[in-house]
Amino acid sequence: MSTVRTRFAPSPTGRMHVGNLRTALYAYLIAKHENGSFMLRIEDTDQERFVDGALEIIYRTLAKTGLIHDEGPDKDGGYGPYVQSERNAQGIYLNYAKQLIEQGDAYYCFCTKERLDSLKASVGEDGKEIAVYDKHCLHLSREEVEAKLAAGEPHVIRFNMPTEGNTTFHDDIYGDITVPNNELDDLILIKSDGYPTYNFANVIDDHLMGITHVVRGNEYLSSSPKYNRIYEAFGWEIPTYVHCPLITNEEHKKLSKRSGHSSYEDLTDQGFLTEAIVNYVALLGWCPEDNREIFSLEELVKEFDYHHMSKSPAVFDMTKLKWMNGEYIKAMDFDKFCDMALPFVKEAVKSDLDLKKIVQMVKTRIEVFPDIPALIDFFEEVPEYDVSMYTHKKMKTNPELSLEVLKKILPVLEDFEDYTNDALYDLLCGFAKENGYKNGQILWPIRTALSGKQMTPAGATEILEVLGKEESMKRLHAAVEKLECV
Repeated sequence: MSTVRTRFAPSPTGRMHVGNLRTALYAYLIAKHENGSFMLRIEDTDQERFVDGALEIIYRTLAKTGLIHDEGPDKDGGYGPYVQSERNAQGIYLNYAKQLIEQGDAYYCFCTKERLDSLKASVGEDGKEIAVYDKHCLHLSREEVEAKLAAGEPHVIRFNMPTEGNTTFHDDIYGDITVPNNELDDLILIKSDGYPTYNFANVIDDHLMGITHVVRGNEYLSSSPKYNRIYEAFGWEIPTYVHCPLITNEEHKKLSKRSGHSSYEDLTDQGFLTEAIVNYVALLGWCPEDNREIFSLEELVKEFDYHHMSKSPAVFDMTKLKWMNGEYIKAMDFDKFCDMALPFVKEAVKSDLDLKKIVQMVKTRIEVFPDIPALIDFFEEVPEYDVSMYTHKKMKTNPELSLEVLKKILPVLEDFEDYTNDALYDLLCGFAKENGYKNGQILWPIRTALSGKQMTPAGATEILEVLGKEESMKRLHAAVEKLECV
């Protein structure tokens, strides 16, 4: 069996879309699962869409996600160049297009845009309109073609598709798919600017670079019969096709830039961890046999079997990704978490408090790092709150009882010096027992008074410890005044 060789072939047009990241990941996993080779190829034949800095984004994203290519523009594995514009400059694509012309499988087309626009679309079997070129220039004599070329007339090179019968191709996910040949347009191989089309360059490069498995989105399913016709015209072996299902948003519409989570960098900007993103993207269209959900990249390499990919669209569920990110945060080494969390803590807390203790509080309470400021801003200042927050059914408290409790506990806390969590907890629980209260009837009013919030990342005694005696007493006195005014 030949070595599995896959490729990721992005166009340098901006940030890496989630769909592109998944294609790269699946291509990487298919190769590495079989101890094969993963290649990076840059497809920059569409010069109009080229974005400055996009190449750096591609390299940076692959490096950060751990999808390290074995060969590419920066790692020659003997199949270079790995950038299509450089391959085009060597005349690779034009030479193969001319070979097809000699074989009668391709021809020069000199039709103007106006003539092409005037062609009526035909209707396919599914009722959709298909604009099919009428092969007008196929019938030009060799002399006419040479005269037009000598005169410098703008032209393209088209593939001569059959018009009768069907073309059947096999995809390892979607099975056999048959397409009527009269729906296959005479696709352009070389554009008028001398650059190859994406469709043609792909076939040539995949063959010359020995690619065994072509992994791409299922939007290319309809183009696959055309690719196969080109392979067959050259007498080349057709690679294994693995088309990935569509990724949609929660409304089942295609992910767009407006959704705010369409690219890898959108997600990292929102505080998601790279490991969680890669893990989640792996599950967008693939399901392990045991329904497990948390995987490291190394574990994915071991477990990934592309035959378990789905045909159905995969829904990008932000709630699920946030949950997964939270799991990764919980499992993170504390020092690493602290380094990443501190900037967000400092954003909310300017006071001279023990920030590391605050970091410790939030580690198991957040799903993404930008959740931190809103969770801890009360350490800086108690927000305006309604006294109804002192009511808690489970804790059996209300504003009246809270006022009573706070008035009783204030002098006790005033006289107490050991403001550490354990000592404070023992003090307050002991006070509750001696005075006939439930623990919650003491702790809830104190926590509410200190934070002005129903949800805090820590309990009353932990907050007392971080705030310290002076600030805590100031807040508790303010809470008593607030309750007395009701």
